Amino acid sequence: QVQLVESGGGWVQAGGSLRLSCSVSGSFFSRYSMGWFRQAPGKEREFVAGLSRSGGSTSYDDSVKGRFGISRDNDKKMVFLQMNNLKPEDTAVYYCAGKSAIMGLVFTTAADYVYWGQGTQVTVSS
Repeated sequence: QVQLVESGGGWVQAGGSLRLSCSVSGSFFSRYSMGWFRQAPGKEREFVAGLSRSGGSTSYDDSVKGRFGISRDNDKKMVFLQMNNLKPEDTAVYYCAGKSAIMGLVFTTAADYVYWGQGTQVTVSS
């Protein structure tokens, strides 16, 4: 059974930084394409960033390009989201997601993902 556990959320002032981590259980992490999504109160869950099995291909929502960076450590079975220059509109619950995929693919739609974490809250104050 695959389990995803996020950590690293919290409260930060606008302009600050946070680094989210996602730990993945199971034996086949290196076969998974991974992504980060977020959901603010009253809004749909939205794509933030994604990367391929090797980490060689990435994709970002326009709202976070240049501020956020997604990465992975296949040996430690972890995915990271470095968030810089945070804005109040980044406030949301952030979710880690994964799915088995062939090399090079990055998925940007929530429906594409099979495995999900419980989420970690990020609050950015102005």
